[in-house]
Amino acid sequence: MKAYNQSSWWKNLCICFFALASVCMVSCDDEENTADPYFTIEGGQTSFEGTSDKAEYTVTIRSNRSWRIVSKSENSEWARPFPDEGDKDGRFKFIVKANDTFDSRKAEFAILIDNEEYPVLLTVGQGAAVPSIVVGDGTGIVKAASEGGTLAVTSQSNVEWTCVVDEAAAGWLSVESVTEEGMINLQLAQNQGVERTGILHCVSEEQPSANIDIQVVQAAGSVLIQEDFSWLSYGSSIHYDTTGETRYDSWTDEERAHGWSSTPVSESSDQPLLYARQGFVKLGKTNYAGDLISPKLNLSGTADVVVTFKACAYISKGGTKDDNELYVSVIGPGTVEVESNPLIIDNYPNSSNNENGADYNVWDPAIAERSFIVRGATSETQIKFMGGKSYNLSGIGKKKNRIFLDDITVEIME
Repeated sequence: MKAYNQSSWWKNLCICFFALASVCMVSCDDEENTADPYFTIEGGQTSFEGTSDKAEYTVTIRSNRSWRIVSKSENSEWARPFPDEGDKDGRFKFIVKANDTFDSRKAEFAILIDNEEYPVLLTVGQGAAVPSIVVGDGTGIVKAASEGGTLAVTSQSNVEWTCVVDEAAAGWLSVESVTEEGMINLQLAQNQGVERTGILHCVSEEQPSANIDIQVVQAAGSVLIQEDFSWLSYGSSIHYDTTGETRYDSWTDEERAHGWSSTPVSESSDQPLLYARQGFVKLGKTNYAGDLISPKLNLSGTADVVVTFKACAYISKGGTKDDNELYVSVIGPGTVEVESNPLIIDNYPNSSNNENGADYNVWDPAIAERSFIVRGATSETQIKFMGGKSYNLSGIGKKKNRIFLDDITVEIME
């Protein structure tokens, strides 16, 4: 009798099973690959238009085939799809660079589905840049003290341009230089009379639509300091965004030559905690107070002066408010006469929550402007603003007392 070979039986069964499975898998694959192909763009949008600013446009694809995005236009590197290919359902973005030219532009892209071109093209359009010249804070007015001298004013432009002084002001106002970085250095004679205004013509021959006139307003002879910090251009104009703000010890020699200074804080590695922003300054940082010290006053003899300025306190992006005490004093001769010291700076900018509405202006003089008097000031007197009771704020209030300052005027009282 022949013995039953169990091992051979099991081997044959396994071979049959795997053969059957292979047939099923091939059949399934064939069914999937032979299914009717489909391809749709979710939402149906195939054309994207924007301004000259950089932009991103998201496209969502529904498909059962592989796809690829290819350019059909020359010089389309300013708009690129990323990623530019996918397998079945997917999503990609058109990443568009800012347009620095004065011509609008358009790029077309084809979609290849299994290497066959889809009948509809994707189109990305971008508007032309607008020729512009911006001087100072963009208001069209630059203020100068009566004492004259060099006044540096920032500018930004996307055109070639020059600036000339109107003939009517040529006797007291001139353009000393314009740096490669766009800093306009003006030269002013001392004003011993009433307030006066000169016009600075900023002209682009190639793009005359960018031409602007700037009013240079020089204070009357009684005004000793008139400072709007328009020569500072660092970081963001959004108060809670501290990115890019620049501490006093990193200012340029030209910026420090304006005469403003700050005390090195020993508890903070001898750092002066004064920060430059977009046309205004910030005092202090977390745990430490900072100060702003004026140049010496251009006085002959002794005089009483009134100090006028704008201030606002710090609020975080999420809406947390700092303490808001501003102490004013003098270095050298003189006595401060003020309603309260510290001054309580109770106007805060908007946080990202936009508490006060989109039209709110924290620098509005009605809420931001304050003043005090210095009796007996001389040519050795300096005005000092300090955001906090002491430089080390450990154990004091919220340990944060950041204050923003702008538009400081010192004028001899009548």
